[in-house]
Amino acid sequence: MSRKTGRVNTTRRELLAGAGALGLAGVMGGGGAARARAAGTAGAAGVSVASRGKYATMPLRQDSINVTAIQSRVRSVDVKNLQPTLQANLDHVLHLIDVAQGSPAEWGGERLWGAKQDLICMHEFPVQGFQPWTRSELNRVAFDLDGPEVGAIGERSKRYGCYVAFGCYAREKDWPRHVINMSVIVGPTGEVVAKHWKARNILGLFGENALIGTTVYDVLDRYVEMYGWDAVLPVARTDIGNIAMTAVGMEPLLYQCLALKGTEILVMSVTGGSNAESAAATARYNRIYTVGVGNSVSPGNPGFMESAGGEDEGTVIVDPRGTVVAKTTNHHEDTASTRIPIADFRRTRRFPDMPVALFRPVLEQYEPLFQPNAFLGTLPETYREAGDLVRKRMQGG
Repeated sequence: MSRKTGRVNTTRRELLAGAGALGLAGVMGGGGAARARAAGTAGAAGVSVASRGKYATMPLRQDSINVTAIQSRVRSVDVKNLQPTLQANLDHVLHLIDVAQGSPAEWGGERLWGAKQDLICMHEFPVQGFQPWTRSELNRVAFDLDGPEVGAIGERSKRYGCYVAFGCYAREKDWPRHVINMSVIVGPTGEVVAKHWKARNILGLFGENALIGTTVYDVLDRYVEMYGWDAVLPVARTDIGNIAMTAVGMEPLLYQCLALKGTEILVMSVTGGSNAESAAATARYNRIYTVGVGNSVSPGNPGFMESAGGEDEGTVIVDPRGTVVAKTTNHHEDTASTRIPIADFRRTRRFPDMPVALFRPVLEQYEPLFQPNAFLGTLPETYREAGDLVRKRMQGG
């Protein structure tokens, strides 16, 4: 049965008026409103956005960075045998990071060839996989970001002095029984430097069912009250560039807004999606680097064909002209790697000149079919209950 939760009565208008006074919590935005304001790019609502081509950044530690996208399998953990299967998946992820750095354990952990990678990108479910789990099962499958799984990936980040970007199902202590589809960036210190909630789920995609992982849109009012508007579309401002991650597919306006907030590298991590095609279009239209990292063919994933999501288009890294500068050459586990001249890009970058005055009246008046905050009143226990909630919302309920 669905579980009722308390509803926040604060309206979005009231939140917007007061958001400028709200501090961002921890790493929600990968840098916070204070830094954005110091750069002179924070608006009245505390949102850090580019102004006349200027945007908030951190000093770069080097002029160019090496980036690798790992195209890996999706293999779901077994809730009846959770810890061994979770550990097996985690061990595989750590092995892939070692291989990407040219330092697999089989070779004694020393780099035998290849350059050090500064940023390693993975898809949204490399550790836990994906199944239509119930909420109770999903709360078991999910892990805390200060737990051993993220700690092990952080150890690799520290060992190699790199950033690792990956997705997972995460629990948050301030959100009991919610499970978040979280994009995580771990930095060279081994600590989490950014955690980006999935912005929204595309509704009506799963027939009679719908996803039960909580997104920002599902709890928008409370989310903004807790973290501020800048964290709704967060950008991690790191010493290798401004990085944003998203597991939302087919959402060009979302990608454009992230670019306008100063994103320099956008990691698109949708499993089973058309990341290569979307990455190329997004890079070209927004003049940013994109990493379209997807999954490989995945043998042994219960309920799915081996090729589910392992399209021929593969995993790509695309430059701001829309040119694919690196891509996988097959649908198996593979990597795409390139060198990004991030300092030169930042120095010469020119934003597409968006004529906001033309679009504002439309965006201000448009009313979407699905309004936000659906999970503030009800937490569906199953995919079928979530589907029922979607149909009720379609009818205005």
